[in-house]
Amino acid sequence: MTELRSILDEAARQGLISPEAGGRLLPFLAERGVAVAGVPPAAAAEGQAWSDTETPRFVRGFHDVLITIGVIVALVGLWGLAPLYAVPVAIIVLSEILVRRQRLALPAVSLAIALFCWIFFLMSRVFTPWTSEIGADLTQFVAGFPIILGVYYARYRVPLSLALTIMSTLALVLTLLLRLVQWLSGNPAFFVDHLGVLAAVAFVCALGLFATALYFDLGDRLRRTTRSDIAFWLHLGAAPALLYSTVSLLSFGEGGRIFDLANMSARTPVVVATVAALMLIGLVIDRRAFVTSGLLSLGVAIFSVVRKGNATVDTYIFTTLIVVGAIVLIIGTGWMPLRRLVLRALPSAIANRLPPG
Repeated sequence: MTELRSILDEAARQGLISPEAGGRLLPFLAERGVAVAGVPPAAAAEGQAWSDTETPRFVRGFHDVLITIGVIVALVGLWGLAPLYAVPVAIIVLSEILVRRQRLALPAVSLAIALFCWIFFLMSRVFTPWTSEIGADLTQFVAGFPIILGVYYARYRVPLSLALTIMSTLALVLTLLLRLVQWLSGNPAFFVDHLGVLAAVAFVCALGLFATALYFDLGDRLRRTTRSDIAFWLHLGAAPALLYSTVSLLSFGEGGRIFDLANMSARTPVVVATVAALMLIGLVIDRRAFVTSGLLSLGVAIFSVVRKGNATVDTYIFTTLIVVGAIVLIIGTGWMPLRRLVLRALPSAIANRLPPG
């Protein structure tokens, strides 16, 4: 089943069939006993029902890892020696060879990240968005991301590049909303004086990102097409966005800064409750990204609680590590039983639209 799915995924990446057609062909072929040489039809039929739906398909073997290491080392060296404008040329050349021709997944991810970093440095040189006022420079700074990343996705069809395009587009919408509210108020420093409004607008955009991720996810509940890969990256961005905006919204009276350690102890219940809610959402939709994204903030919250006691530095650092590590192990080892319990508690109309447990 896994081999057959890989072949159909590869056919979709080469444009021979559409991802949706590949998703429909897989159960069709498996029901009729079609299998890859060396894989018995019975095993294919048995695996049809469900396999781990969050298996990363951008890591196929050590060959991809080796090529990716070479890409990273070469780009870092080029970045240090050549002008900034030479980097995208190298990214395009490598993408033509490794992504468009050889269809290597992990190098495609690294090249998409490299392009994102290049856009960030380029826009930072051209515009100066780092001011308290939300002005035209910030909008123009953000606008460069969806344009360039969108063109890259149109050419190479890398799921991460589409996810980054969607996230940067929502970030652009966020800056436009903030500028609109700022203009209507007539106060250039409106959000400095009204952190609650800033947190509320950010929370709405985070919900929009999460809804977009769910759109891709629920359209491929068995996660057999590239829609699942796109949803994976969107969830990876939506989870911390929801966490930080929610905590800022519920604690803006203290400054709205989630990592303000001086006041973190007062905000700890909010952080813990938010992380717990994200973990529950992660169980429901079968996305571990919601769990992992909250661990850093949960660790900071636990750190601040223990720090308020009279423990030594070593004691509260290691206590934090033990608690967070225990949570990871408990959730990681009991993920499927916990998820089955959660799915049983949901109405069947909702559970049937989610990945099977």
